Amino acid sequence: MSDEEYAIVSAAAEREYLANGAYAALVVLAAARGSARPEHAVLRELLASVMHASGQVRRIGVNLNQSVAALHSGELSARLEWYASAAARSVAKLDDLADEVRARLG
Repeated sequence: MSDEEYAIVSAAAEREYLANGAYAALVVLAAARGSARPEHAVLRELLASVMHASGQVRRIGVNLNQSVAALHSGELSARLEWYASAAARSVAKLDDLADEVRARLG
């Protein structure tokens, strides 16, 4: 395999969040079955999106924590506390969804 071919396979494996060997095994099985793509490709794309959204919500939580520290008043406003609580609930829901997708991928 040339360096260029290896780079192509590595990039495809990375898009699927798989090691090169695992990706190669899925592609060989897909070809043997006559399917165009590994069967979990759509779920892997979903998982990547969920993980990205989870990271975004975590950053919101960090910003909220920094805002609270900047208040220096010792008390949170009701609105700021609500946003912090909403961010925490969102992260938990996204994490649960990511775990469910990961479990289905086996």
